[in-house]
Amino acid sequence: MPEFHVPPAPASGLDHAYGPRVHLLSHPWAMALLARLGHPETTQPQVNHLLVALYDWLFAQAADRVLRRCPMAVPTRMKARHPGAEVRGEFIDPTQRVVVVDIARAGMVPAQRVFDALHLVLRPDCVRQDHIIASRQADEHGHVTGLRMDASKLGGSVDGATLLVPDPMAATGTSTTAVLRHYLAHAGVPARIALMHLIVTPEYLRAMTGAFPQAEIFAVRLDRGLSDEAVLAARPGERWDEERGLDDTDYIVPGAGGLGEVINNAWV
Repeated sequence: MPEFHVPPAPASGLDHAYGPRVHLLSHPWAMALLARLGHPETTQPQVNHLLVALYDWLFAQAADRVLRRCPMAVPTRMKARHPGAEVRGEFIDPTQRVVVVDIARAGMVPAQRVFDALHLVLRPDCVRQDHIIASRQADEHGHVTGLRMDASKLGGSVDGATLLVPDPMAATGTSTTAVLRHYLAHAGVPARIALMHLIVTPEYLRAMTGAFPQAEIFAVRLDRGLSDEAVLAARPGERWDEERGLDDTDYIVPGAGGLGEVINNAWV
């Protein structure tokens, strides 16, 4: 019988040279889910089922690294029989303030999933969800030139809070940059920023690490599929200037297609 080799899962993610705040998780389970999500034959309702599974997993990875922790003693049901029956350890601090940003439209399902997950551990009055309706602007050649922000509903200040932005596709960084600048201009300065994506490009990482070096970036996968073979053979980030993950109309390759359109069954 032939030997079946299974490579070990990366303990802390893909090794790269993009900096310590970039976390390219690349775990086999999430990579398999993401491959199915991007397959041309995958449609609704499977799309949303995969999206939910991916963000449940991704949020857990990010929460362990970003959310504040504290020592706690929590009683169990066995306390009725044994007064000392309690679990002691370091847990997520339930009193910290966290704001989830819904960037419509691809970010709607991920944001709601993260918002609901936070309520499992944090006090309800510490969790908030904001909404931003925006779309990228392109020139006559299809190149992204900026972001049109049609509306935003911010529920107050973010001073001292953790700001979570779960947006699936991170291509150019134009949308994320505009959203973060909107918060800094109108809602204060968060204590921590975590950007949670399914796919990122080298172009996006360059834009975000330059504009917001304090932000933690989490992604399931790095896509740089239009890079030369020699560049692909190098450690990610070592030949950053030569890496390319965007086509001429700023779509990710290999990517997952226009995921916002796929999620919402858009006809255009």
